[in-house]
Amino acid sequence: MEAEIIVFVAIMSAAGASAGMFSGLVPGIHVNTLASMMLILYPSMNATISSFADPAYVPVLLSSCIVSASVVHSFVSYVPSVFTGVPDQDNVMSMLPGHRLLLDGKGMIAVRASAIGSLIGGMSAVMVAIPLQYLMLNGLGGYLESITSVVLMIAVVALILSETTPGKWGYAASLVLISGAMGCICMFMPVPYHGLLFDGELLFPLLTGLFGIPVLISSPSGAEMPEQTDDDRHPVSVSSGLKGVLTGSAVGWFPGITATAGAAFTRLFIREDRPERFIALVSSIGTAAVVFALITLSVSGKGRSGTMMVVREILGGSMTGPADGIFLLMLLSVAVASFIGYLAAIRSGRGMAGFISKVNMKKMNMTILAVIVVLVLLMTGAWGIAVLAISAIVGMIPISAGTARVHLSGCLLVPVLLMQFGLDAAFLSLL
Repeated sequence: MEAEIIVFVAIMSAAGASAGMFSGLVPGIHVNTLASMMLILYPSMNATISSFADPAYVPVLLSSCIVSASVVHSFVSYVPSVFTGVPDQDNVMSMLPGHRLLLDGKGMIAVRASAIGSLIGGMSAVMVAIPLQYLMLNGLGGYLESITSVVLMIAVVALILSETTPGKWGYAASLVLISGAMGCICMFMPVPYHGLLFDGELLFPLLTGLFGIPVLISSPSGAEMPEQTDDDRHPVSVSSGLKGVLTGSAVGWFPGITATAGAAFTRLFIREDRPERFIALVSSIGTAAVVFALITLSVSGKGRSGTMMVVREILGGSMTGPADGIFLLMLLSVAVASFIGYLAAIRSGRGMAGFISKVNMKKMNMTILAVIVVLVLLMTGAWGIAVLAISAIVGMIPISAGTARVHLSGCLLVPVLLMQFGLDAAFLSLL
């Protein structure tokens, strides 16, 4: 492997990190959208990159840019989730304990826990990537493929059993089914949604309505946001992040299992008694999943996420072989992006914490609510507004029923389960 391409990969990883910061900090813009835009702009980007690098390097360099953006997005997207209550699909579960810490003046503890969890998850996954790829190529991959359906069903059960309030399992099951039906409608139905600015994804208004708007509405009226303190120390140990690495491998391998679903599954077996530890666990899962999705692409040629599908398209297939040079360069991108993402998360968190301490909570919530409505309208049009309103009503049910809101993440898990069994068409026939 030439030293020149290593330098270029590091440079493109830094460029991708900037794109990941943008998608992570702006609610509603997912890194998959950025990756798709890069694919559309591939001809012009090819010409630009070829002006300073060997044209043969272009697919690898652009892929490293996309992988880096995906990693940094997993770090930074938690910051607006905790400070504004607008969730990203990969940090739905950690948003809720993070917002509780925010209301106690400990928003930066949540950000630091997320950042260190993501860093540990990403770097640990990089260190085990080569031996795990070898195992996948020698039988483990086929075995995991055979138990996918079972794992998905266990994850659904885990989501229901995660309810700890006595006598509330019926509510939990109902919320999983209701949110799951809404997720199916958004993912399966050919809804003619078109934004005023560009076409986004209905998952944005769905997740924001289920998890974000109830937080904004239920916040104390007229209260001042507590001053946010930061002691510059890491609030969690390494173990909290390491616990998420194994689950991250499942998220990266099994089709459709998101970090949210993986966290629900892990929660059944691992109980974290402090919110910051749970935040680190979920963040570790999300970042480690990017690495394991790379392993899946190198082993089976299958893209388990939108970004990996774009990478596969750009590379013209898959990364094969236990020590393939392209695979190693992608791991280098993850390592570079992990350190950039950690610093970006801490700095953006500090900036937002300093700003949010000076504003009235009610005015801030109303402003955020107005911004959400405008973004949904611009990205998904009238259909998006309808989804936002209905999901917000459903999102208020756990508050009034006294149950956990995590059951609403069935909106992501149930559609995947139906697709795994080939029942998505049957669902549509019932409507």
